[in-house]
Amino acid sequence: MFDFEKLDVYTVVKDQNNKVIRFLNSNQEIDALLKDYWKKSSLSSVLNLAGGTGRKNTEEKKDFLISARDNIFECTSILQTVKDLEWVDEILYQELYEGYEKASKMLLGMYRSYNKREYERQPVPQEENFNL
Repeated sequence: MFDFEKLDVYTVVKDQNNKVIRFLNSNQEIDALLKDYWKKSSLSSVLNLAGGTGRKNTEEKKDFLISARDNIFECTSILQTVKDLEWVDEILYQELYEGYEKASKMLLGMYRSYNKREYERQPVPQEENFNL
């Protein structure tokens, strides 16, 4: 098993991706260009998460997490446009929106955990003893 497959956030993003692709493949109303962009952003979210997990450098890992979260934001924006154009019903909209929100929060938490690890690894400055 690859490291990224062990992550709860990977399962959430992958499942969300699968729901979106099934929806897009079954919906003939949505503009083809919009569908393509949504698929690209959706796939990029899971690919950036997986790709970042393979990086050794913490800064590179964080960059990939930022990209994955950016992709989630793009998908959410497209979802809202599709809702405004009445191409998705309210129930599916809520399900997808909540999935994106959950993924975004999990990715942010993962990003912050890398910041916390970096902070904890920094050496603590020793106080000088001025009492002679």
